[in-house]
Amino acid sequence: MNWILGLLFILIVVFLINNYSRKKKILKFKNYLIDNWGRPKSEKYFNFYVIGKYFENNNHKKQAFHIISEKCKIDLDIDEIFKFIDRTSSKVGQQYLYYKIRTIGSLENLLKFESLTQIFYANKNLRVKCQLLLSRLNSNDSYYLEELINGKQIEKPKIMWLIYSLSFLAIASIFLSFFNPFFMLFLLPISTINMFFHYRNKGNVNYYLNGVNQLSISLKLGRKLAEFSEIKSHYSDFSFIKKIESIKFRSDFIGFEKHLENEFVFIFWFLIEQIKILFNIELIIFFSFIDSISKEKESIEELFCFIGEIDSAISTASLKSGNLYTCTPIFVKNKQIISKEIYHPLIDNCIPNNLTLIKNSMLLTGSNMSGKTTFIRTLALNSILAQSLNICFAKEYSASFFKVYSSIRISDDILNNTSYYLEEVLTVKKLVEASKSETPCLFVLDEIFKGTNTIERVSGGKAILSFLNKKNHTVLVSTHDIELTDLLEEENYTLYHFSEQIENNELFFDHKLKNGKLKTRNAIKILELYNYPTKIIEDARNTEQNNFS
Repeated sequence: MNWILGLLFILIVVFLINNYSRKKKILKFKNYLIDNWGRPKSEKYFNFYVIGKYFENNNHKKQAFHIISEKCKIDLDIDEIFKFIDRTSSKVGQQYLYYKIRTIGSLENLLKFESLTQIFYANKNLRVKCQLLLSRLNSNDSYYLEELINGKQIEKPKIMWLIYSLSFLAIASIFLSFFNPFFMLFLLPISTINMFFHYRNKGNVNYYLNGVNQLSISLKLGRKLAEFSEIKSHYSDFSFIKKIESIKFRSDFIGFEKHLENEFVFIFWFLIEQIKILFNIELIIFFSFIDSISKEKESIEELFCFIGEIDSAISTASLKSGNLYTCTPIFVKNKQIISKEIYHPLIDNCIPNNLTLIKNSMLLTGSNMSGKTTFIRTLALNSILAQSLNICFAKEYSASFFKVYSSIRISDDILNNTSYYLEEVLTVKKLVEASKSETPCLFVLDEIFKGTNTIERVSGGKAILSFLNKKNHTVLVSTHDIELTDLLEEENYTLYHFSEQIENNELFFDHKLKNGKLKTRNAIKILELYNYPTKIIEDARNTEQNNFS
C-alpha cells in the first residue's frame, strides 16, 4: 500500500513540475510576443519553395482580380519584401500571407480583411491569445497541411476486396476457434499475408503522417479561434469545422505514430500494431481516410484559409504598429496616382517623395545612381501592398485599383538561346497584350529597349510607351534617353527627374523627385572622378560636344 502512495506522490510531483514548466514557458513566449510587436522577425532563413506552395498550387487564380507574375516578383523584390512584412506566428499563416500578397482579390474582400486587421490592431489581449494558439502550427511539419489540400491523393488499390476478405477470415478464424481450436491454424498464413500488405502500405501512411498530424492540430486550433466573440462576429459560417470533425477519428488514428515519444507508449503501440496487422485495420481506415480527405478537401482548405487569414491580419496589424509610418490607401475610379512622402521600406533612411499624376503617366529621367529605378519600384510595390494588405508606406496614397506589370530586370536566356533584346521584346509584348484590357493597369518599365541601338531604341520606345498609355492605364517609365522627353510630353506623359551635385570632387545625390526633364549628365564625370586617363576624358568630352550638343 505504501509503495502505491509513494508512486502516486511521485506522479503528482512530476505533473506539478511539468505544469509549472509549461506555464513558465508560455509566459516567457507571451512576453516575447508583446515585446516584439511591430518588429520584423529575427529569423534570417526563409524557404520560399515551401512558403510559396499554397500560392503555386491553389485553384483560385482564375477567380482572382490579378496574379503577381514571377517576372514582377523578381523585378520588385517581392520575396525580400515578404521577409520584412511577415510577422506571422504559424507556417500556415506564412503560406497564406505569401499567397495573399501575390494574389490581388476584389476591393470588397480587401476591405473585409482590413476590418479583421483593425480588430487585432485595437485589441492587444485578443491578438496575444491568438498568437499563442497559432504558434502551435509553427513547426516545419505545418507546411505539410497544404499537401492535404492540393497534393495528389493516393488511389485506392483494386485489391481492396482481398483486404476486406482477409480481415473477415481473421475474425471468422478467431470466432470458430472457440468451437474448434483447429481454426487457430488459419491465423498464421492470414497474418503473414496481412503483414505484407500492412508494411507495403507504411510508405503511404508515412507520406501523410505530417499532414494528418497538422490537420488534427489545426482542427483544435480552429475550434478555439472560433470561440472568440470578435472572430465569431467577423465570420458567418463555421460549418467547415463540423465537417472536418467527422473525419477526426480517422486522422487521429493515422497520426498516432507521430506521438511515439517514450518506451511505455512504444510498448502500447507494439501491441496495437499486432492487432492492426491481424485485421488489416490500418489499411482499411487509411483508405477510408483518403476518401474523406478527397470528399472534405474544400472544408480543409476553408480551415487553412481561416487560420491563415487570422494570422495574416495579425501580421498586418503588427506591420501598421511598427516604427515606419504607413497609411491606408484610397482607391479611385479615375486615372491617377497621388502620393505624399512615399518611400521604400527596405531602404534605410529612404528619402520620401511626393508624386501627382492625374490622367497622365510618368517619364522619369535621371543621372546614373540617382534612384530613378528604385522610385518606380517603390510606387509599384506600394500599389501591390495597397491592394493586397490595404497598407502603404507613405503619408497618403490615392490611386486606381491596378493590375501590375513590369519590365525591369532583363537578362539573356542562355538555355533558350535568347538574346537580351529578344528577351525584352517578349517581356514588353506581354505588357502590350495586357493593355487591351479595360481594367486599369500599372505598367512599370526601366530603360526600355536598351538592348539595341539609340535610334531604334528611341523610336521603338516612343511607339510602345504611347501605345501603353491609353484608356485608364498608367505607365511609369525611367530612362536615360532624353530624346524621349520631347516625344512623349505630347503623349500625356508628365516629366520628372532625379539629379546630382558635385561637392569636393564627389557626386552627391539628394534623391528628391523634381519636375521637368533632366538637363545634366554625369557619366563622363564619373569616369573622371575614378581617375580614368586624361586622354580618355578629353576624347569623350570632345565627342560629346561635337556630335551631341
